[in-house]
Amino acid sequence: MSGGAEEIDRPGAPGGPDKVLTPDEVAGRLRSGMTVGIGGWGSRRKPMALVRAVLRAGIGDLTVVSYGGPDVGMLAAAGRIRRLVAPFATLDSIPLEPHFRAAREHGTLELTELDEAMFMWGLHAAANRLPFLPVRAGLGSDVMRVNPGLRTVRSPYEDGEEFVAVPALRLDAALVHLDRADRRGNGQYLGPDPYFDDLFCEAADTAYVSCERLVDGFGPDTVPQTLLVSRHTVTGVTEAPNGAHFTSAAPDHGRDEAFQKLYATTPWPAFAARFLSGKSEDDYQAAVRAWHEERSAGDAREEGRA
Repeated sequence: MSGGAEEIDRPGAPGGPDKVLTPDEVAGRLRSGMTVGIGGWGSRRKPMALVRAVLRAGIGDLTVVSYGGPDVGMLAAAGRIRRLVAPFATLDSIPLEPHFRAAREHGTLELTELDEAMFMWGLHAAANRLPFLPVRAGLGSDVMRVNPGLRTVRSPYEDGEEFVAVPALRLDAALVHLDRADRRGNGQYLGPDPYFDDLFCEAADTAYVSCERLVDGFGPDTVPQTLLVSRHTVTGVTEAPNGAHFTSAAPDHGRDEAFQKLYATTPWPAFAARFLSGKSEDDYQAAVRAWHEERSAGDAREEGRA
């Protein structure tokens, strides 16, 4: 793996190259067979516009590394995942991601299931270009039984303590979604949690950030701790308003619970035909608006009958 993200040689952004791409240009830089890390957590701040671009591009045979949510569900339902590395796959308000569950029940993907802390330290190991990191998490649990390839190591010091040697979760590419970003790839989160998006970017050869809004830059009044992702780890950035839909992206928007329920209860072919068959992210957003309008009109008719 390389020590940093590949730069896009495109002038125009003060103080560095302009890294702005469209979601489909991001997907065009990915290839089948890659190991792709996807940021966010469950059904929170997932880079769904980029995931939808991957679906349109026909990329498959992926190893996906994720605190899983509908990113995992959609890619699994479309048959694009060969192997999943994850501690869970959830929609939060719906405990188990239904398309992930169906994929596991039908054996259509391999699963490496890790404890949440093991997963985090696997990202830390990759970010620091280490082959593994020792952790206590996982000892005495079934995670060692279901992952027979995991090894333990002993401290070389007097304590002689045994640890799990969590292998580095090295990524060919990372996809994350943040609230704000500038054209050079610096990314800011404004919500309650960073969700380890910085680690995903640091663990990857290339990293792509979608954001709710592109800004010209971050001024002196910016709280430094909110600048989660630094441009030196970012290959490309794309402006994708509502691009986390239907997951939340606080404070810009909450989770679209009604649409999430539709996603979870609609057979995949019907859902994909209505919402994912367009040629762009704009087509998806238009289909979602049309569905909400139909739903609102139906509610109004029901109220009129009452």
